[in-house]
Amino acid sequence: MALCFVSCSASSGPIQQLSTSESQKNHRLSRIVKTIVQISAQSRSISSSPIDSLRRGNWVKLICGASFEDVVDVRNLSLVYTLAGVDCIDCAAEASVVNAVNEGIEAARQIAPVRRPWVMVSVNDDEDLHFRKAEFDPLDCPPDCSRPCERVCPADAIPPARLIMDEESPRKSGVITERCYGCGRCLHSCPYDKISSITYVRDAASTLQLLRRDDVDAIEIHTNARQTDSFKELWNSLAASVSHVKLVAVSLPDVGDSTLSCMKSLYSIMKPNLTCHNLWQLDGRPMSGDIGRGTTRETIAFAVRLAAIRDKPCGFLQLAGGTNSHTVDSLKKVELFQNTLDPENYSGEACSPKDVSNSEAIIGGVAYGGYARKIVGRVLHELQNKHGVTGVENHPLYLEESLREAMALVGSIKDYDLSKYEMELYHG
Repeated sequence: MALCFVSCSASSGPIQQLSTSESQKNHRLSRIVKTIVQISAQSRSISSSPIDSLRRGNWVKLICGASFEDVVDVRNLSLVYTLAGVDCIDCAAEASVVNAVNEGIEAARQIAPVRRPWVMVSVNDDEDLHFRKAEFDPLDCPPDCSRPCERVCPADAIPPARLIMDEESPRKSGVITERCYGCGRCLHSCPYDKISSITYVRDAASTLQLLRRDDVDAIEIHTNARQTDSFKELWNSLAASVSHVKLVAVSLPDVGDSTLSCMKSLYSIMKPNLTCHNLWQLDGRPMSGDIGRGTTRETIAFAVRLAAIRDKPCGFLQLAGGTNSHTVDSLKKVELFQNTLDPENYSGEACSPKDVSNSEAIIGGVAYGGYARKIVGRVLHELQNKHGVTGVENHPLYLEESLREAMALVGSIKDYDLSKYEMELYHG
């Protein structure tokens, strides 16, 4: 069931940070631990394996961002969403970012005995919206510009002009590169057309090294679904290390009638070296979930269309691109939320009925990116503004508030109920 907090809502005002003693901090942390342990005990959906979550349709993935490389935020986001019970954390295929994710996970497990989510790294086979950075010369901005780019940036990657110019060594770029994740909203907002973007492709050799790490569990390949040559080249270069992971995901957009044939081609390329489960990420409206309710429509429509196809290739289906707090309700309206499939509905050669469990969900789960970062990020940013760079676990009031937001989102899929623990957690 969906969570409803009696003490605070997503629109609540700023946190009033109190001067707390160590004993008070420990008391608050102990309440958090007790609540999480109790929820885990009564909900197998956040204690079972990630693959079981995909089979049941309650898989939840946090997308830190394929290009988001702010290691402080990544670490704190990973900590909070690990405690909230996500199955997987998807991040940039960059060693420092992977380290930050794992540090956040381990910090969460020091707080409470929660299951370790899988760590997934994201790469691309060609130019892709998720793999770009905005840039502009702040000295080139007209002095009378109202700088709408600052207001539209969801990542706070464009600092005010006064901060840029006040620095001892003025920035060569008006964008904080590690925070930009390529949404592109600033490109269209600049009244003087001063902002451009740089696209890039992740280095295959570096990715190979990451896949051999014990703390990396999955890989996601972003492809444009219009041609397969670049995908085949990347896949062949990674083949030696793919055997180390537990899940291979392919993220692709809806390209209409060509989608199915492309999926079949991609699967035929992967199949000879595929020794683990695979997943298709249905990328509806990329990097838009934080904008508003309507952004989830495209991924829902994508899911409805693919769910009706009998001869699609093997692999779990997972929603992404525009996902937010309205996604689960939208899935329920089209009767795809945790509904199981009929093996007899598979007729293609790529996936025979015997390979499909009759208790397997049609839609394996949902990945949340911009929206998940937004609801927790506003708490983390307030923490950083008041206390500087720090771990969220060192400030229990902020940890409680960020957990409230994360649990409300994750709980809508995991079906755990906080109502009987609210008073203890937030007023105990």
